[in-house]
Amino acid sequence: MTDVRHGRRHAPLLYLLGCLVFSTGAYLFIHSDLGTDPLDVFALGLKEHITITVGLAQAGVAVVCLGLSALWNRRRPLLAPLFTFFFCGSVIDLLMWTEPAGRLGADGPVLLAPATLLCAYGSALIIMGGFGIRPIDVLAITMTRKWHWPFWATKGLIEVALMTTGLLLGGPVGVGTVCFLVGVDVLIQPLLQLNVRYLRLPNLGLPEHTPRPADAT
Repeated sequence: MTDVRHGRRHAPLLYLLGCLVFSTGAYLFIHSDLGTDPLDVFALGLKEHITITVGLAQAGVAVVCLGLSALWNRRRPLLAPLFTFFFCGSVIDLLMWTEPAGRLGADGPVLLAPATLLCAYGSALIIMGGFGIRPIDVLAITMTRKWHWPFWATKGLIEVALMTTGLLLGGPVGVGTVCFLVGVDVLIQPLLQLNVRYLRLPNLGLPEHTPRPADAT
């Protein structure tokens, strides 16, 4: 009980830091101009066929993910992830307006490695805070718990589906898209474990389950 209370005291800080780190990584992906994340591929592809903004398309995906997770868990849909959606979007808009990467002269492929690491680590921190977890991650966590698959596999399945659908609809796919899909999805779970084991940070969103001890004979 003490560990849980200790973890919840740190949750707001983990959440806020995670949002800022993730948004910085997403901004670097955008600034690199080498391809966007799978959700944006889907949104831009959908935009080719119907009158819709990228933001509304992304919000639609978020609502679907939260709705599916709620039905699967037989609980009311979470609302905090929608705040995260708009909060991170606002931070990205601010970074695009101030253009810190441009002022430093950083551009193109050199940005992909830090962008991937920042998005992965930011996602890990948000998950560890247990509040406002991003909608795709909420559904991926539900799939992980129900199917007993690793998190990278369930998140990857969702984002491959989004990317493939977006590509078929005419959305842009580039090397940055592949870096996000492979790098971010694969790195999140190891970063969760690193934070818990070495930095002693609480993990309220996707805690590791220890196996039950064998029955005494």
